[in-house]
Amino acid sequence: MKFTFKNTLVVTAVAGMLASCGSGFDIVSPPIENIDTTPIKTTALTEEQEKNWKDYDLQQDTIPGMSVNRAYNEILKGKKGETVVVAVIDSGIDVEHEDLDDVIWVNDDEIPNNGIDDDNNGYIDDVHGWNFLGDIVDENLEYERIVRDKDKLPADLVAKAQKEYDEKLEQAQVAKGRYEQILQQINQVDPLLKKATGKDVYKSEDLKTVESEDQAVQQGKQLMMFLFSQSLESNKDAIDTITELINDQADLLNGSKLKTNYRKDILGDDPYVWDTPVYGNNEYSGPDPKKEDAFHGTHVAGIIAAERNNGLGVNGVAENVEIMVLRAVSTADEYDKDIAKAIRYAADNGAKVINTSFGKYHSPNPEWVWEAIKYAASKDVLIVNAAGNEGIDTDFTQVYPQDQQGVGEEISDNFLTVGAMGPEYGANMIAGFSNYGKSSVDVFGPGVKIYSTAPNSEYRFAQGTSMASPAVAGVAAVVRSYFPKLSAGQVKQVIMESGLTTNANMTLSRSRETTKPFKEITKSGRMANLYNALILASKM
Repeated sequence: MKFTFKNTLVVTAVAGMLASCGSGFDIVSPPIENIDTTPIKTTALTEEQEKNWKDYDLQQDTIPGMSVNRAYNEILKGKKGETVVVAVIDSGIDVEHEDLDDVIWVNDDEIPNNGIDDDNNGYIDDVHGWNFLGDIVDENLEYERIVRDKDKLPADLVAKAQKEYDEKLEQAQVAKGRYEQILQQINQVDPLLKKATGKDVYKSEDLKTVESEDQAVQQGKQLMMFLFSQSLESNKDAIDTITELINDQADLLNGSKLKTNYRKDILGDDPYVWDTPVYGNNEYSGPDPKKEDAFHGTHVAGIIAAERNNGLGVNGVAENVEIMVLRAVSTADEYDKDIAKAIRYAADNGAKVINTSFGKYHSPNPEWVWEAIKYAASKDVLIVNAAGNEGIDTDFTQVYPQDQQGVGEEISDNFLTVGAMGPEYGANMIAGFSNYGKSSVDVFGPGVKIYSTAPNSEYRFAQGTSMASPAVAGVAAVVRSYFPKLSAGQVKQVIMESGLTTNANMTLSRSRETTKPFKEITKSGRMANLYNALILASKM
């Protein structure tokens, strides 16, 4: 990205000679540096480490987490920060989750369930935020919507979308056959593994205890353990997910994706017209009473702010946080209109950090989102954004949302894009799925096999840049809590300049055939680190 930053050590040295404007306390601890001399971990992660690796410290634990535990133990112990509101624009959140219910933002100016817009912000009974999707769950991808609505849209936009649609159509038959083969294999081994585990629904931990000389059981165990390593939770989850993928390819092949218009039929809103009446509702987890569609947003919220040290589930990165719920992401691509309005809602209602764990490669109205990003900057709001999960260099492929066109100049200094890394320090540290880019990605953060909250007071692993972004959003929230005088741009600067760096080469992309120096795959050349961020913030 084009925003220019000085070397960390230079900034620290110069800032140390200036009066601190960030907070009332200074930190004398030295930052973590010279990580290339750190011994590589040779033993497997324990169960505790696997669930919480994002919080560990590379120097002390040989695990490339964000030094969260170290920051709380050595820097923040006994100190009190200010409350920071973090808006999560996502699929919805289970606001009743046992590890989130005490950290959900409450709009004190709104009287619950009285059917009146008490605070005159245009949204009725928006006690915890707003659901811009109403009852929409399923959706089409953006390129499908553009092809469907081509008569309303510019020819160049339609041509790009049509090209991708045609390519996906060619690939669909092969993909459908591949998924059907996988499902057939699952169905063959599933009865054997149910018998071996004694459970109708079994998970990874159940299969780990299975020992058998039956080759079919061994092969079945190997297959399912591989699927579980891809963030599928159980045999039921695997069957449901693969079946959904098959149906999705079938819908593409039979043309039904171009016949559906969820927005019009369910929400009654035109996504290509900005000035429309308020739409949506205050169902924060969406319309499903089982809350299954709120998994992604609930998981993201837990990474940021699951209640710390309460004896339940997990610890979020940040304390002193309230989560504002903004549902604007369905099972497919988000709408520009919803994202722009959600950003503006967050900025107008007190959020100081916004997490955006979503993205797409086609955008009918990117100007609405760019204007919303600049509006958030005017309100001193930092946006932390997921880089995307295609394993590509986004300096050469435009992704939305983003704060620049191509590798052009940034439109503001309040937008931080995050790539994903895993717990294995070394050449394979960058997640194969993670996008990267010397200009388009700012920092990297933990995004592989992250354990966090799931609907109905459950907990699950998930991975993606969608998990890396809230990890870094949590760092931003902590910095804003303890150094409230720092601006959004300064907090972005702190995170980018204080992170850990390495001179090592990284293997990239899903094929692992691309190799680049770590410093060449991100603007800062750094991995986010809470411990170092607090030290640098104290010198600003």
